[in-house]
Amino acid sequence: MPEKQYVGIDLHRRRSVVVRVDQQGNHLSTVRVANNPVEVMAAVSAAGPGPEVVLEATFGWYWLVDLLQANQCNVHLASPSQLNWGNRRVKNDERDALDLVRKLRLGELPEAWVAPPETRELRELVRYRAKAVRLRSGLKAQVHSVMGKEGILPGLNDMFGPGGQALLDAMEMAPNYTARVGSLRGLIEAYDREIEMLERQIHRQLRRDPGYNAIQAIPGVGRTIAAIMVAEIGDVTRFSSPQKLCSWAGLTPKHYESDTKVVRGRVTKQGSRLLRWAAIEAVSGNRGGTQLQVDYRRIAERRGKQKARTAVARRLLTLVFYGLRDGTIRSLQPTGEAA
Repeated sequence: MPEKQYVGIDLHRRRSVVVRVDQQGNHLSTVRVANNPVEVMAAVSAAGPGPEVVLEATFGWYWLVDLLQANQCNVHLASPSQLNWGNRRVKNDERDALDLVRKLRLGELPEAWVAPPETRELRELVRYRAKAVRLRSGLKAQVHSVMGKEGILPGLNDMFGPGGQALLDAMEMAPNYTARVGSLRGLIEAYDREIEMLERQIHRQLRRDPGYNAIQAIPGVGRTIAAIMVAEIGDVTRFSSPQKLCSWAGLTPKHYESDTKVVRGRVTKQGSRLLRWAAIEAVSGNRGGTQLQVDYRRIAERRGKQKARTAVARRLLTLVFYGLRDGTIRSLQPTGEAA
């Protein structure tokens, strides 16, 4: 039986570097290839059947992972934010690929989850919708900026609802300011249409998903937040406990320990920023349900509102874990109902 080999790929947009090493870590070859399936697989195939292949989760990794898996490679995806290259005096593509292989061989690679194609496709829509909402918010902020230049105060909290639109129609400003606001309002309407289309498409894809429907029973979790959670978390069984999910979402504090001294720092804010936002948004205001709101008020009195919001978001994410795993949330069932 031939000896298993390891392959490291330093992926770039147009060209990549492919290195091969044996089980002892001896460098066998380095090849620079164009990013097309034929050249990449020709370089990887030199490692024999079923090689261990490692690459970073950087720009455009989807196609390469799919290609490697289709050719029976054991693919490992490195998390760029957790790679520690140390104080290297030489930084080049070959050294990057070799260091990835070394970390894989020694069991030191911070691996990221290789999401299946259907999860990646869902994330594409969910993340694009979130991006479109941020862009639309920027356009609305520009309208308020123009109003401020003319000394006009907003007559309503929401100047882009039906009542606010009437106020904008009646607003008298200098011609160029009027032209800019008119242009911005047209762009906002275009974003409204696209966001509504994306929301319909996302719901159509998820309407039969048991986890998506289950977690909407949690007060504060509507269709949009539920879709974000399903897409960002993916296969919830990859987490052995809700604590692991909360840690992955960046909602747990940093831990510093040395001798007898233990310090708990701020939350790590590592992982999915969108998931973290969704969890906190779901418990903001008067949402989150009676029990979570009681917990929020109790913690806020002792630790402050910001820490209370984060703590309650962790508790909500715990409910989400069981909802996605079991298709139901037992703690929300009426007393006496079968578990």
